[in-house]
Amino acid sequence: MTANKSGVLGKVFGGLMGRARAIESRLTDTVERASQRLMQSGVLDPLEVAHAIVDLVEAHAHVSGRGRRSFTATEIRVTVVAPTRDARERYEAVFDGAMPLADRILERLESLDCGVDDLTVAVSYAAQARPGWVAPDFHVVFHRTESARARLAVDEGPGPVIELRVTHGAAEQPAYFCSQARVDIGRCRDVRDTRHRLVRTNHVVFVDSAEPANQSVSRQHAHIASEGAGEVRVYDDGSVHGTSVVRSGRTIPVPPGSRGVRLRSGDEILLGDARLEVGLR
Repeated sequence: MTANKSGVLGKVFGGLMGRARAIESRLTDTVERASQRLMQSGVLDPLEVAHAIVDLVEAHAHVSGRGRRSFTATEIRVTVVAPTRDARERYEAVFDGAMPLADRILERLESLDCGVDDLTVAVSYAAQARPGWVAPDFHVVFHRTESARARLAVDEGPGPVIELRVTHGAAEQPAYFCSQARVDIGRCRDVRDTRHRLVRTNHVVFVDSAEPANQSVSRQHAHIASEGAGEVRVYDDGSVHGTSVVRSGRTIPVPPGSRGVRLRSGDEILLGDARLEVGLR
Protein backbone atom coordinates (compact mmCIF):
# COMPACT_ATOMS: atom_id res chain seq x y z
CA MET A 1 0.00 0.00 0.00
CA THR A 2 1.41 3.40 -0.93
CA ALA A 3 1.95 6.11 1.64
CA ASN A 4 -0.68 8.24 -0.12
CA LYS A 5 -3.39 5.54 0.15
CA SER A 6 -2.44 4.86 3.74
CA GLY A 7 -2.78 8.55 4.53
CA VAL A 8 -6.23 8.75 2.90
CA LEU A 9 -7.45 5.68 4.81
CA GLY A 10 -6.04 7.14 7.99
CA LYS A 11 -7.99 10.37 7.46
CA VAL A 12 -11.22 8.47 6.71
CA PHE A 13 -10.79 6.27 9.78
CA GLY A 14 -9.93 9.29 11.89
CA GLY A 15 -13.03 11.10 10.63
CA LEU A 16 -15.29 8.17 11.47
CA MET A 17 -13.77 7.85 14.92
CA GLY A 18 -14.20 11.56 15.50
CA ARG A 19 -17.84 11.39 14.46
CA ALA A 20 -18.41 8.39 16.72
CA ARG A 21 -16.83 10.23 19.65
CA ALA A 22 -18.99 13.29 18.97
CA ILE A 23 -22.15 11.18 18.87
CA GLU A 24 -21.13 9.33 22.04
CA SER A 25 -20.52 12.67 23.75
CA ARG A 26 -23.91 13.99 22.67
CA LEU A 27 -25.58 10.79 23.85
CA THR A 28 -23.88 11.11 27.24
CA ASP A 29 -25.02 14.73 27.53
CA THR A 30 -28.57 13.74 26.60
CA VAL A 31 -28.68 10.93 29.17
CA GLU A 32 -27.34 13.28 31.85
CA ARG A 33 -29.86 15.95 30.89
CA ALA A 34 -32.71 13.42 31.00
CA SER A 35 -31.49 12.14 34.37
CA GLN A 36 -31.43 15.67 35.79
CA ARG A 37 -34.98 16.27 34.61
CA LEU A 38 -36.13 12.97 36.08
CA MET A 39 -34.57 13.95 39.41
CA GLN A 40 -36.69 17.12 39.29
CA SER A 41 -39.87 15.27 38.25
CA GLY A 42 -42.92 15.97 40.32
CA VAL A 43 -42.43 19.75 40.01
CA LEU A 44 -42.21 19.99 36.22
CA ASP A 45 -44.81 21.84 34.18
CA PRO A 46 -46.29 20.18 31.03
CA LEU A 47 -43.74 21.77 28.67
CA GLU A 48 -40.84 20.60 30.85
CA VAL A 49 -42.34 17.10 30.92
CA ALA A 50 -42.51 17.18 27.10
CA HIS A 51 -38.80 18.14 26.94
CA ALA A 52 -37.93 15.35 29.41
CA ILE A 53 -39.80 12.80 27.29
CA VAL A 54 -38.00 13.92 24.12
CA ASP A 55 -34.62 13.64 25.90
CA LEU A 56 -35.48 10.08 26.97
CA VAL A 57 -36.40 9.20 23.40
CA GLU A 58 -33.05 10.52 22.15
CA ALA A 59 -31.25 8.55 24.87
CA HIS A 60 -33.02 5.44 23.55
CA ALA A 61 -31.35 5.90 20.15
CA HIS A 62 -28.35 3.59 19.83
CA VAL A 63 -24.94 4.19 18.26
CA SER A 64 -24.56 1.75 15.38
CA GLY A 65 -21.81 1.13 12.86
CA ARG A 66 -19.70 3.97 11.48
CA GLY A 67 -20.84 6.36 14.18
CA ARG A 68 -24.46 6.49 13.05
CA ARG A 69 -27.49 6.52 15.33
CA SER A 70 -30.43 4.14 14.99
CA PHE A 71 -33.87 4.10 16.59
CA THR A 72 -35.53 0.70 16.45
CA ALA A 73 -38.82 1.34 18.26
CA THR A 74 -41.96 1.70 16.15
CA GLU A 75 -44.27 2.67 19.00
CA ILE A 76 -43.80 4.97 21.99
CA ARG A 77 -46.37 4.81 24.78
CA VAL A 78 -46.39 7.77 27.14
CA THR A 79 -48.44 7.82 30.33
CA VAL A 80 -48.72 11.05 32.31
CA VAL A 81 -50.13 11.69 35.77
CA ALA A 82 -53.15 13.96 35.40
CA PRO A 83 -55.61 13.32 38.24
CA THR A 84 -58.04 16.09 37.26
CA ARG A 85 -59.67 17.27 34.05
CA ASP A 86 -57.88 20.61 34.38
CA ALA A 87 -54.49 18.87 34.63
CA ARG A 88 -55.27 16.76 31.58
CA GLU A 89 -56.34 19.79 29.56
CA ARG A 90 -53.08 21.59 30.45
CA TYR A 91 -51.08 18.62 29.17
CA GLU A 92 -53.20 18.36 26.01
CA ALA A 93 -52.61 22.06 25.33
CA VAL A 94 -48.88 21.22 25.10
CA PHE A 95 -48.98 17.68 23.67
CA ASP A 96 -51.54 18.59 20.96
CA GLY A 97 -50.66 22.27 20.57
CA ALA A 98 -48.69 24.18 17.96
CA MET A 99 -45.80 21.73 18.34
CA PRO A 100 -47.35 18.35 19.30
CA LEU A 101 -45.34 15.85 21.31
CA ALA A 102 -45.14 13.46 18.34
CA ASP A 103 -43.68 16.22 16.16
CA ARG A 104 -41.15 17.15 18.85
CA ILE A 105 -40.00 13.52 19.00
CA LEU A 106 -39.81 13.12 15.22
CA GLU A 107 -37.93 16.40 14.84
CA ARG A 108 -35.34 15.28 17.40
CA LEU A 109 -34.91 11.88 15.75
CA GLU A 110 -34.63 13.50 12.31
CA SER A 111 -31.86 15.76 13.67
CA LEU A 112 -29.98 12.56 14.61
CA ASP A 113 -30.44 11.17 11.08
CA CYS A 114 -31.99 8.00 12.52
CA GLY A 115 -34.06 7.29 9.41
CA VAL A 116 -37.36 6.78 11.25
CA ASP A 117 -40.07 5.96 8.72
CA ASP A 118 -42.97 4.72 10.85
CA LEU A 119 -43.43 5.77 14.46
CA THR A 120 -46.58 5.91 16.57
CA VAL A 121 -46.70 8.05 19.71
CA ALA A 122 -49.63 7.27 22.03
CA VAL A 123 -50.38 9.37 25.11
CA SER A 124 -52.63 8.28 27.96
CA TYR A 125 -53.33 9.69 31.41
CA ALA A 126 -53.39 8.13 34.86
CA ALA A 127 -54.66 9.34 38.23
CA GLN A 128 -51.35 8.49 39.91
CA ALA A 129 -47.90 7.06 39.22
CA ARG A 130 -47.42 3.30 39.24
CA PRO A 131 -44.56 1.18 40.60
CA GLY A 132 -41.62 0.98 38.21
CA TRP A 133 -42.24 4.30 36.46
CA VAL A 134 -39.20 6.21 35.20
CA ALA A 135 -40.42 9.37 36.95
CA PRO A 136 -43.07 10.36 39.51
CA ASP A 137 -45.20 12.15 36.95
CA PHE A 138 -44.74 10.23 33.69
CA HIS A 139 -43.61 6.94 32.15
CA VAL A 140 -42.36 6.01 28.68
CA VAL A 141 -42.41 2.54 27.12
CA PHE A 142 -40.79 1.66 23.77
CA HIS A 143 -42.07 -1.13 21.52
CA ARG A 144 -40.96 -2.58 18.20
CA THR A 145 -43.80 -4.42 16.56
CA GLU A 146 -46.15 -4.35 13.63
CA SER A 147 -49.18 -2.15 14.17
CA ALA A 148 -51.60 -3.35 16.82
CA ARG A 149 -54.43 -3.18 14.32
CA ALA A 150 -52.60 -5.40 11.81
CA ARG A 151 -51.58 -7.82 14.56
CA LEU A 152 -55.15 -8.14 15.83
CA ALA A 153 -56.42 -8.69 12.30
CA VAL A 154 -53.94 -11.53 11.76
CA ASP A 155 -54.11 -13.15 15.18
CA GLU A 156 -57.79 -12.85 15.95
CA GLY A 157 -59.40 -12.68 12.53
CA PRO A 158 -62.83 -11.08 12.18
CA GLY A 159 -64.44 -10.37 15.55
CA PRO A 160 -68.12 -10.57 16.50
CA VAL A 161 -70.52 -8.12 14.87
CA ILE A 162 -70.79 -5.06 17.11
CA GLU A 163 -73.81 -2.81 16.66
CA LEU A 164 -73.25 0.76 17.87
CA ARG A 165 -76.39 2.87 17.76
CA VAL A 166 -76.11 6.63 18.38
CA THR A 167 -78.55 7.63 21.15
CA HIS A 168 -77.17 11.11 21.90
CA GLY A 169 -75.05 13.34 19.67
CA ALA A 170 -74.81 13.59 15.88
CA ALA A 171 -72.77 11.06 13.88
CA GLU A 172 -72.33 10.42 10.16
CA GLN A 173 -74.64 7.42 10.53
CA PRO A 174 -77.40 6.64 13.05
CA ALA A 175 -75.94 3.16 13.59
CA TYR A 176 -72.74 1.27 12.82
CA PHE A 177 -72.27 -2.48 12.34
CA CYS A 178 -68.62 -3.41 12.84
CA SER A 179 -66.86 -6.77 12.56
CA GLN A 180 -63.21 -5.69 12.50
CA ALA A 181 -60.92 -6.48 15.45
CA ARG A 182 -60.59 -2.82 16.43
CA VAL A 183 -63.13 -0.01 16.12
CA ASP A 184 -61.87 3.55 16.60
CA ILE A 185 -64.35 6.17 17.85
CA GLY A 186 -63.93 9.93 17.70
CA ARG A 187 -64.91 13.30 16.30
CA CYS A 188 -64.11 13.65 12.55
CA ARG A 189 -63.19 10.76 10.29
CA ASP A 190 -59.52 11.51 9.61
CA VAL A 191 -57.28 12.74 12.42
CA ARG A 192 -54.13 14.49 11.20
CA ASP A 193 -51.16 16.12 12.94
CA THR A 194 -49.84 19.64 12.33
CA ARG A 195 -47.89 18.38 9.30
CA HIS A 196 -51.13 17.02 7.84
CA ARG A 197 -49.97 13.43 8.29
CA LEU A 198 -52.74 10.89 8.89
CA VAL A 199 -52.66 9.77 12.53
CA ARG A 200 -55.87 7.77 12.70
CA THR A 201 -59.08 7.04 10.81
CA ASN A 202 -62.17 6.67 12.98
CA HIS A 203 -64.77 4.01 12.18
CA VAL A 204 -67.52 5.58 14.30
CA VAL A 205 -67.50 9.25 13.37
CA PHE A 206 -69.17 12.02 15.36
CA VAL A 207 -69.69 15.18 13.32
CA ASP A 208 -67.44 18.15 14.09
CA SER A 209 -70.31 20.51 14.89
CA ALA A 210 -71.05 23.14 17.54
CA GLU A 211 -73.44 20.77 19.32
CA PRO A 212 -72.22 20.44 22.94
CA ALA A 213 -72.49 16.63 22.94
CA ASN A 214 -70.31 16.42 19.82
CA GLN A 215 -67.77 18.90 21.15
CA SER A 216 -67.34 16.68 24.23
CA VAL A 217 -66.08 13.87 21.95
CA SER A 218 -62.30 14.00 21.41
CA ARG A 219 -60.88 13.35 17.95
CA GLN A 220 -59.16 10.24 19.31
CA HIS A 221 -61.64 9.45 22.04
CA ALA A 222 -61.90 5.66 22.50
CA HIS A 223 -61.71 2.31 20.76
CA ILE A 224 -63.38 -1.08 21.03
CA ALA A 225 -61.31 -4.25 20.66
CA SER A 226 -62.42 -7.84 20.05
CA GLU A 227 -59.97 -9.89 22.09
CA GLY A 228 -60.90 -13.52 21.41
CA ALA A 229 -63.37 -15.94 23.02
CA GLY A 230 -66.15 -13.47 22.29
CA GLU A 231 -64.69 -10.84 24.64
CA VAL A 232 -65.19 -7.23 23.55
CA ARG A 233 -63.71 -4.35 25.57
CA VAL A 234 -63.84 -0.57 25.33
CA TYR A 235 -60.75 1.56 26.03
CA ASP A 236 -60.35 5.28 26.59
CA ASP A 237 -57.63 6.80 24.36
CA GLY A 238 -56.78 9.75 26.61
CA SER A 239 -59.97 11.71 25.89
CA VAL A 240 -60.60 15.11 27.48
CA HIS A 241 -64.10 14.41 28.82
CA GLY A 242 -63.74 10.75 29.63
CA THR A 243 -65.37 7.44 28.72
CA SER A 244 -67.81 5.39 30.80
CA VAL A 245 -70.11 2.39 30.43
CA VAL A 246 -73.68 2.53 31.74
CA ARG A 247 -75.07 -0.87 32.70
CA SER A 248 -78.34 -1.48 34.56
CA GLY A 249 -78.36 2.09 35.85
CA ARG A 250 -74.77 1.88 37.10
CA THR A 251 -71.95 3.98 35.59
CA ILE A 252 -68.58 2.24 35.18
CA PRO A 253 -65.66 4.61 34.43
CA VAL A 254 -63.08 3.58 31.79
CA PRO A 255 -59.78 5.08 33.04
CA PRO A 256 -57.17 5.93 30.36
CA GLY A 257 -54.30 3.46 30.29
CA SER A 258 -56.35 0.72 31.97
CA ARG A 259 -57.44 -2.69 30.69
CA GLY A 260 -60.72 -1.11 29.65
CA VAL A 261 -64.20 -2.43 30.45
CA ARG A 262 -65.76 -5.58 29.01
CA LEU A 263 -68.94 -4.83 27.05
CA ARG A 264 -72.28 -6.61 27.12
CA SER A 265 -75.31 -6.25 24.87
CA GLY A 266 -77.50 -3.43 26.11
CA ASP A 267 -74.62 -1.39 27.55
CA GLU A 268 -74.34 2.30 26.73
CA ILE A 269 -70.94 3.88 26.10
CA LEU A 270 -70.65 7.49 27.26
CA LEU A 271 -68.15 9.55 25.27
CA GLY A 272 -68.22 12.82 27.16
CA ASP A 273 -71.90 13.70 26.73
CA ALA A 274 -72.45 11.62 23.59
CA ARG A 275 -73.84 8.09 23.84
CA LEU A 276 -73.70 4.80 21.93
CA GLU A 277 -75.91 1.81 22.63
CA VAL A 278 -74.10 -1.52 22.25
CA GLY A 279 -75.41 -4.72 20.68
CA LEU A 280 -73.24 -7.83 20.31
CA ARG A 281 -74.03 -10.64 17.85
